[in-house]
Amino acid sequence: MSRFFHRNKDDKEHQKTESQSTAHTMPPLKLHIGYSPMTWTDVEPSLCLLVLAVVIQTSATVFHPPAQGDGKQQQELSSSAVRSRSASTASRIRQSFLGHHKKNSDPSLNIPELPTITKPNNGNPEDEAKWEERATILAKGLASPADLMAPGRSRAPSIVGQDDTIEEAIALHERQKYSEATEMFKRLADPNGPNNPLSQVLYALSLRHGWGCQTDEGKAAEYLRLAASNAADVEQEALRAGMSKGGSAKGELILAIYELANCYRQGWGVPKDLAAAFQYYLTAANLGDTDAMNEVALCYLEGYGTKKDKFEAARYYRLAENKGNKTVGNSWIYKDKYIKYEQDGARRRK
Repeated sequence: MSRFFHRNKDDKEHQKTESQSTAHTMPPLKLHIGYSPMTWTDVEPSLCLLVLAVVIQTSATVFHPPAQGDGKQQQELSSSAVRSRSASTASRIRQSFLGHHKKNSDPSLNIPELPTITKPNNGNPEDEAKWEERATILAKGLASPADLMAPGRSRAPSIVGQDDTIEEAIALHERQKYSEATEMFKRLADPNGPNNPLSQVLYALSLRHGWGCQTDEGKAAEYLRLAASNAADVEQEALRAGMSKGGSAKGELILAIYELANCYRQGWGVPKDLAAAFQYYLTAANLGDTDAMNEVALCYLEGYGTKKDKFEAARYYRLAENKGNKTVGNSWIYKDKYIKYEQDGARRRK
């Protein structure tokens, strides 16, 4: 499925829509729904003051003038440089910096029992089928948003025959007719009507960001779960029919899973759950989503929802770059030791 939205790499886009009028803050339909690593501007002022106090205290004993460089290098000064001076001080800084983004790899109630897959998807049909089966289990293991359903009504997903209508809604959004576009997404997303998975994803994003409607993160998460479940129904039938590369709803399934990962990572409409976010990102990444690949790499690099593993982080960053989604400043991922790790792993998996 072609991307209809370019993912916005600024976390503040979502925050901005909550405080301003929906009709005047919505971007043109170039939705790109990934989010960049947290920066100092995302940290609460009180946490910034605590970090500053710790840095000043440390600098009183061991002072090194900050090296000249780009903004990213300066942002990393307070974590990397201070860590080298004092382990205890670095720990305090990191706890305050990541306090609302707590890293965890504990078992999550939002993850069903998933099959263990020991090797990444290298593009062959067998790998593709295993990861898609994992995606359908992940999607079907979600609690169904029963409150969206009228009693006694079927919710068999509709995939065909609505492309023209969806395209019309997207065109309306691109012409900044946000209310009309969102109303069309809502009608096509109705689980007691057309029940279209793609429209459910697009309506969920409209609800999350307040595009032509009131922001409702909780209902947005419900529609994403519904979209994932409906798309999984279609894909399960395709897999049973021997279609190893998936069926007509594969794109909707991947997109819904990626967006649910964002929900769990950011706490949008659901409790924040980094362990769940990691599993959702990992599944979408191994089904070809390049933004999910970068998010998996970040999770491995920082230990968000999983154990730190810089070798795996490098591998996923390289995978995303090879598919055209490059992250600036990541030349370290091409060091010999990280390349050798991937080559050795490929030989072991043969």
